[in-house]
Amino acid sequence: MAKIKSVEALTIRMPLDKVTSFARRTVHERFYTLTRVTTDDGQHGIGFCYVGNAGGEIASLAVRELFAPLLIGEDPHRTEGLWTEMYQHAILQGRAGSVLRALSTIDIALWDRNARAVGLSLARYLGTSARDAVPAYASGGYYLEGKTPAMLAEECVGRVHQGYKAVKIKVGRLDLAGEEARIKAVREAIGPNILLMLDANNAWSDVPTALAFCRRYEPYDPYWIEEPFSPDEIDSHARLAERTPITVATGEIEVGRWRFKELLDKKGAEILQTDAAVCGGISEWRRIAALAAGYGVTVAPHWFHDLHVHLVAATPNATFVEHFPDDQVLNFRRLIDRQLELVDGSLKVPTEPGLGFEFDPAALARYGLGGWR
Repeated sequence: MAKIKSVEALTIRMPLDKVTSFARRTVHERFYTLTRVTTDDGQHGIGFCYVGNAGGEIASLAVRELFAPLLIGEDPHRTEGLWTEMYQHAILQGRAGSVLRALSTIDIALWDRNARAVGLSLARYLGTSARDAVPAYASGGYYLEGKTPAMLAEECVGRVHQGYKAVKIKVGRLDLAGEEARIKAVREAIGPNILLMLDANNAWSDVPTALAFCRRYEPYDPYWIEEPFSPDEIDSHARLAERTPITVATGEIEVGRWRFKELLDKKGAEILQTDAAVCGGISEWRRIAALAAGYGVTVAPHWFHDLHVHLVAATPNATFVEHFPDDQVLNFRRLIDRQLELVDGSLKVPTEPGLGFEFDPAALARYGLGGWR
């Protein structure tokens, strides 16, 4: 039986081509942690996570110093047991943030390795529910210097012409009139039959303010309002959900099934955006999705479409994959050797073994800090 031979990490630092803004922050560059697990039979698996705009080495350090010594010599198929042991081992260092993201990368790599070893795509290895493709929405609509509502509308119309049936834009940075002008322009441009998602990226700190904005948004029929508050403000999510007809979606930087259970118990969201590279890996993502199904809640995971296309395909209560059509914001796309195929607003589920892609050595050499170790 195969045993884990090595667990390596590599930190990536990638500048954005254009400085890009969200509701409360501006991004100049992104850091990623990449992980590679190799077994003594020559098989390997890869994992990855986004680790913010600074301090990118923290997650890589956790992979190397906290988790790798724990895993050498272990059976890679013992994913549930290894997850529990890693979580307990790092319980003092961090049950969230960079340490749990590091754990997530290893868990993803284990699932990838095991699927590759039997020649199955990750979706089929997990037990796919979808057939060949899963619905996607075009994620974009960022704040750029000089970008007018008309320019934003033109961007969204372009996505509709590419075949998307749903688009998402950022909100929460401007005043009430400025925000309404942007949303009105988009809705008028894309028409009534395209879903329009709104992403506030933790813009507001109190319910009255959030309600004031949501009431300005309501006439334009948003499909959801995403991350209205900090993830810690679960009660505020619940009060907003009770008072606005717009569906509340959140959870992209939330971790662990226990916090998601509290969010569900308090009815803080009807759509969970659980990210497998954040919450604890594929193992924990599946637990959270199953928990949500028991509440009649759907999952539409955040970020990393190359990973989440497999999980949405294998999960009956998962709806959309968030898809980034270009590599301006999700510049992780530049690190891999294959891109997903969009057909009539849906992403084709890869059929190659595992995740279905590899890291591009030339890109790693260009953006990597210090090499694999």
